Amino acid sequence: MLLVFVAGVWLVLAAGAHLKPANELPLYQPAPAATTSTSILWENFRSPLSILLTQIIVILIMAGLFRRLFRRLGQPPVMGEMIAGIVLGPSVLGWLYPPALSFLFPPTSLDTLRQLSQVGVVLFMFIVGTEVNIRLVREKGTAAVMISHASIIVPFLLGTTLSLFLYRELAPAGTSFSAFALFIGVAMSITAFPVLARILEDRNLTHTTLGSIAITCAAVDDVTAWCILALVIAIVKSAGIASAAITIGLTLGFALVMVILVRPQLGRLIKDPDSQQHRRRLIPIVLAFVLACALITETIGIHALFGAFLAGVIMPPSTEFRIFLKDKLEAFGSYALLPLFFAFTGLRMQVGLLNDWQGWLMCGVIILVAIAGKLGGSMLMSRWTGMSWSRSFSIGVLMNTRGLVELVVLNIGYDLGILSGRIFAMMVLMALVTTFMTGPLLSLVKAKETQ
Repeated sequence: MLLVFVAGVWLVLAAGAHLKPANELPLYQPAPAATTSTSILWENFRSPLSILLTQIIVILIMAGLFRRLFRRLGQPPVMGEMIAGIVLGPSVLGWLYPPALSFLFPPTSLDTLRQLSQVGVVLFMFIVGTEVNIRLVREKGTAAVMISHASIIVPFLLGTTLSLFLYRELAPAGTSFSAFALFIGVAMSITAFPVLARILEDRNLTHTTLGSIAITCAAVDDVTAWCILALVIAIVKSAGIASAAITIGLTLGFALVMVILVRPQLGRLIKDPDSQQHRRRLIPIVLAFVLACALITETIGIHALFGAFLAGVIMPPSTEFRIFLKDKLEAFGSYALLPLFFAFTGLRMQVGLLNDWQGWLMCGVIILVAIAGKLGGSMLMSRWTGMSWSRSFSIGVLMNTRGLVELVVLNIGYDLGILSGRIFAMMVLMALVTTFMTGPLLSLVKAKETQ
């Protein structure tokens, strides 16, 4: 068979060797360059696809190493991925060995890396939305709503007030004070719902009263904060009041259609699957739905992440199906694509921009204001609703966790031109510090309660 096959192909090629195209055009023939096998291999290795594959390999290896290290340190593994991204950026790798940074991440390749990382963030925000339990929010009622809104109002007010002192030094040229102040307020108000959930799970607090209240408060906080962020983006990207009103109106209309019309239809279409095979068949449908929602909100003029988050919120309430979706999408989105987002954030963050004591002083003030607003506001409102001081403090510590969601918000501000490179670095450091302190402070409270 093989001999007949080879002979047949040889005969066909020999018969057609003298043929020419009917409309043959003269082609430009460049002068042959002296090439070697080594230069050809190197040229192939530095093609755009090869560079992207190299970046993904390095990022995934670094993320895995730092994830394991931080798990041993008692910190959420996602914090290790965040630090790995910074290590691969100009703050560490670029400072230690600049040629390595330019070799791994040439400027021409960053746009491809950014677009691929955005797909990971879209899937991540969908997973965040699926973890929002509307029924739990209703059951916890008044206390959760009061605490969560206090944890937004107080840091938002402090953040916008702080903008009065930061605007002249840190705002990019051409950015209005309103856009800058509103965005700083939103960035101060964020709680990292997924990181908070992982911390509670690692400490076996998920099914306790403290864990239930914290999860509910974070869920309400996330929904409210993302709605405010959508409003701020609509104002920033609009050309005037009329344009902003149209964007806000379209956003509200889309949200109402999703909740009132799409959600019931989705529940009928995606009934609780009765087999593993049926569930697998639903994944492409759900994925297409998530991307369509992201496309709609991106087209409206807010951000694709808002549509993905809302798509997760309105998923059918079946707990088993949500867990199935989370397991399948998180395996690829969170562990394969999100590290690319951390690396891209690290490439943007330049700690070297804080090259004087005034910069570090402003960074310290930002961190203190963020802690005072989030932790203090949540703690005082928890105490006002009748909780003990220790539980109120624990609620404040958990609500002060910012983590990955904060990085998502900060990158949106950077893309919109609201944040300069200097304040972007300060806000990233604030997100890291406020997330790092969660575990040790919870351990401190537990130690005092056992004494």
